[in-house]
Amino acid sequence: MTLPPISILYSQDADLVRRAKAYLRTMAEVRHVSEPDRLDAVLRQSGPAILLLDLRAKESRELLEQIQEDWPDVLISAFGVLRSEPLRDAEQAGIYAVEDVQLDRRRFQALIARAFDYLKMQQEVRDLREETSQAVIVPPTRPHALPTRLERSGGSSLPLLRFPRVFRRFDNVESLLSSIVEGVADATSVTRVGIFSKIRQGDSYRLRAGLRCLPETQDFEFGERDPLVRWFELNAHLVCRANLQDAADARQRTLLRRALDQFGAEVIVPLYARGRIIGWLFFGHRITGQPFEYPDLESLMILAEHVSTVLENALLYEEVAVQKTLAETLLKSIPAGIVAVDGDANVRWYNPSAEQILGIPAAEVLNNQVEAAGNRIGQALREALASKNGSPTKRWIDSVTRKSISVDTRKLASNSTALGAVAVIQDLTAEDNLRQKQDLVDRAAFWTDLAASMSHEIRNPLVAIKTFAQLLPERFDDPDFRSDFNEIVVQEIDRLDKIITQINNFAHPPELVMQPIDVRGAVTKGLEIARDRLGTNGGVAIETELPVDLPNVLGDETALAEAFAHLVANAAEALHEQKKPRITLSAKPVRDGGHPSGVVVTVRDNGRGIDPDLQDKIFSPFCTTKARGMGLGLPIVKRTVFDHNGRVDVDSDPHGTVVNVTLPASDNA
Repeated sequence: MTLPPISILYSQDADLVRRAKAYLRTMAEVRHVSEPDRLDAVLRQSGPAILLLDLRAKESRELLEQIQEDWPDVLISAFGVLRSEPLRDAEQAGIYAVEDVQLDRRRFQALIARAFDYLKMQQEVRDLREETSQAVIVPPTRPHALPTRLERSGGSSLPLLRFPRVFRRFDNVESLLSSIVEGVADATSVTRVGIFSKIRQGDSYRLRAGLRCLPETQDFEFGERDPLVRWFELNAHLVCRANLQDAADARQRTLLRRALDQFGAEVIVPLYARGRIIGWLFFGHRITGQPFEYPDLESLMILAEHVSTVLENALLYEEVAVQKTLAETLLKSIPAGIVAVDGDANVRWYNPSAEQILGIPAAEVLNNQVEAAGNRIGQALREALASKNGSPTKRWIDSVTRKSISVDTRKLASNSTALGAVAVIQDLTAEDNLRQKQDLVDRAAFWTDLAASMSHEIRNPLVAIKTFAQLLPERFDDPDFRSDFNEIVVQEIDRLDKIITQINNFAHPPELVMQPIDVRGAVTKGLEIARDRLGTNGGVAIETELPVDLPNVLGDETALAEAFAHLVANAAEALHEQKKPRITLSAKPVRDGGHPSGVVVTVRDNGRGIDPDLQDKIFSPFCTTKARGMGLGLPIVKRTVFDHNGRVDVDSDPHGTVVNVTLPASDNA
């Protein structure tokens, strides 16, 4: 396991700190110290390291002399203003390097890289000397240790006896962890205790609670792939400073020694839950100054197992509390009313929106039978509890508040176990009022458009009839005039009759007879109707592609045939003056997960397309570009398809128009 090198930067210049961290981001861990009285403690926590000393910082000269005397293994690189007296004095002091405070990125990185290589070589020499001394010196026989406080009190039982009150305090996690720390410190008689843990998967391990910890310990963060965390995962045992020499690997000794120094600890004990490390406890010196004996370490491991259980429960409690808070906040803030009941139809949740919509205070509803929220709400929720497939949406006008209410109910279940039911209540009063106002506007627009269209369509036949009627007295004896009079007047009256019939059919559509049908029959009939209206197809080639594997749809064949006839007729009229006019009428099944869910019928032409200004209005009544016509064909198509629970989509460009009519398959398709 390779430890990241450590650089300690002493400076009060925020810009220098920012640049140094940016330059060394991928090379080393940079620890910033701004107060002179904390530099010695940080050096003690970090062990052999590189010190980047800003000579402009306060007390930098005094610190330089002190560190050279107390920390000979620390490499010092000083930074100052070129040709300044502090920089010359630092250079004469024989430190590792002096540099301009205006850092050059490449030069600075090269300097630090060489310094790290030098530190690594020094560490290897120290490790070699340590291994050599251990090979030569035979350790003396371990004397029989005096009974420790733990042994005198019954072995490992003492720490456990101090914890019963701590185990039950889950109302506040931070208080719980602080209680654990205080209880552990009291049970083990140590000067310093701290707990590192993470809250949830992916978080860093941080100090969550501590007693007399070094201030810098609060700043340490360890990721899941940090060498210390990986070491605990692989080795699963505690770390004791007195037993570091037992580690065969010099790199492991360096890793563990650094961790002990960082926390100011003598022992670190990992905490596990469900086979994963969730944190660790660290302990400082014992109050008596005596070293930790083997029975003490065994007791600490047993104590750590109990702390692991408490910590796991605390973290779970914290996660549940966060989820509960989020859920409560969400349910309280959404505009829809929520009424939730348990399996016995007792109201367990009643949010403020439900209180406002129903006009019943929460105090009168919560923990009472659901009928306290109203008989209709109660009936809907009881039906949901008894239902297996859910209940349809219910709407009514409340007799007291006169609000338009919509209620959707759902049964709540987990692993086939019924937990209760929930009702989602919507106040549709404003929406209904807006819809009524829009209906009034649409109705006014409808009659305005109808009047304008009828005045145009009816005026032309009436003008012709009036003209012939005015000439009749003068030319009554002319047989040719009488013949023309008879033909034209009858023709114009028939035209008026067709206009009235078309409007009447649009205003009073026939009642649909819905049954499972083969959509190919409706398409074929629609094509025949269109051909009769166009007369020999109007010189337009119509191609059909109707496969035999289409599922049945639930519909009225006559109404659908009329809708398809309108689409074909419109397509034919769009092909006026086209050199090679062509219409394609096709159908294909729509599948959902391998099962047929509907049919899409497509009418395609190669005409000039729909004017972009009219594309949003083509389904509006009386919208037409024809010299003659009421513009009711496409509105009839849209209404018919809507009545069949289908959808109409139009895609048009200068190269042609494609109309897709999607109809759902019948249940027995």
